[in-house]
Amino acid sequence: MEMLGNRRLGVTQQQAWDALNDPETLKKCIPGCDKFELTGDNTYSVALAVKIGPVSAKFSGKVMLSDIVAPDGYKLTFEGQGGVAGFAKGSSSVSLKPVAGASEAAPVVAVTDGAPVAETTPAAAAPAGCELDYTVQAQVGGKIAQLGQRLIDGAAKSTADDFFKRFEAEMQSRYGPPPAPPAEAAAEAPAEKAGVMSGLMKKMGFGKKDSEDASTPGDAA
Repeated sequence: MEMLGNRRLGVTQQQAWDALNDPETLKKCIPGCDKFELTGDNTYSVALAVKIGPVSAKFSGKVMLSDIVAPDGYKLTFEGQGGVAGFAKGSSSVSLKPVAGASEAAPVVAVTDGAPVAETTPAAAAPAGCELDYTVQAQVGGKIAQLGQRLIDGAAKSTADDFFKRFEAEMQSRYGPPPAPPAEAAAEAPAEKAGVMSGLMKKMGFGKKDSEDASTPGDAA
């Protein structure tokens, strides 16, 4: 099985990185996860319940991180046993990057009673955010492998969607909703659209007759 995807997150790259390296956050966001504990250097013990079609099982295994480049991403390998249901093993890569135009708070110098004071104010241009890219390559065996590739792929996609829904909800509860675009930008869009429509109507001849009638009032007499 192979899967890849891209997600836009409403938190900064550093905030997303911290959460993706926090066992408690991962345990809370991974569907069916009962345990996600650090057991060694970049090695975690994991237990989770899995249901694919008619097959339900509890898997236990481990996850190992490698090629860690904070806060840009890492690679991980995983393996798990689910008894008679089968096994799963594979690898994944996760990368984070700031959204183009997004910026952190910028320092601003203000003058108070004649003395400069450094303040930090949010950048006026763009809301904070980052993008997460991921790839997964996995192998399964046992009863799960007998269910068919389409059913396995569908369950994997559903699990990924559920994880990111939980992850985004956790980020909002921790950091608040993403900031809205500046009001100036929102106000400019309708005005620009109206200008384009007006120009298009003039090219098509609409409104031309009214202006000519107004400029020659003597024709009516």
